[in-house]
Parts: sequence; structure tokens; C-alpha cells
Amino acid sequence: MRLVTGLALLSTGLLAGAFGYGAVNVATTFNVVPLDVRLTFHSALMQMNGPVMQTTMALAALSSLALAVLARGTHRYLAGAAGVLAVASFLITRFGNVPINGRIKVWAVTAPPADYATHLQRWEAFNIVRTLTALVAFVLVITIAIRATRTAQADRRPALPATA
Repeated sequence: MRLVTGLALLSTGLLAGAFGYGAVNVATTFNVVPLDVRLTFHSALMQMNGPVMQTTMALAALSSLALAVLARGTHRYLAGAAGVLAVASFLITRFGNVPINGRIKVWAVTAPPADYATHLQRWEAFNIVRTLTALVAFVLVITIAIRATRTAQADRRPALPATA
């Protein structure tokens, strides 16, 4: 149980951290550089991110769902919700961001269409939503770990003698 909790903490934390860094630093930087720089960098970044982020999302989902199977009571529901949110991050990425990434890759070597700003705004909206789903999944797993630690500490405390 502790090993699975640790893996769920690590993977959901990495996922939330990577998406959070991207949303706060990378995506906002995209908005202040020239369009051709953004498109070229975005294409290169997404090519490198693909395998890493897919693996991280899979680990976050699988470890959270494994924790749900092993846990009892409220922890089971929290872990299940974390797993569902990690899967949601994957689905948002796969069906929201990835198709737009494909278009951006083409624009980087040709020219963006007249309505490119609308597509980029959609990409950013998907990015914010997947970042929030990953962050909430991480917070749920943190909650499980804290509650499990408190329960274990309470179980180790010696019982107070009964008063007469």
C-alpha cells in the first residue's frame, strides 16, 4: 500500500508539475515571442514531450487506480477520482491539444491560416483544463497520503490507561 501510494504521489506530482510549469512559463512565453518562433519551438517541444508526458499520464492513472483498488473507505473514492482525473488529462491532451499540435507542426513549415489565433486560444484552454485536472489528482493523492500517515501515527500511540 505504501509503495503504491508513493508511486501515485510521484507520478501525479510529476504530471501536475510538468503541466503547471508548461501553463505558467512555457505557454505564457509563447504569447510574447514572434509567431514563427512560437510555432517552431512549439513543434519541437511537443515532439519531445509526447513520449514523456504519455508515460507520466499512464503512470499517474494506473498508480491512482491501483491505489483505489487497495484502499478502503474514503481513500478508495479519493484515489478513484484521482485516477479518473489523470485519465481526463490524457483524453484532453489526446483529443484537444494533440490535433492542434499537428496543425501547428504544419504551420511551422508553411504559414498559419488567418484564424490561427483561435486555434492557439483553444490549445491554451485545453492546456489549462488538463493542468487543473492533473493538479486536483495530485491534491487528492496528497490527501490520501496525509490521512494514511495520521491514521498510522494514531495506531502507534499507546492507549491511555482507563480512569476509575
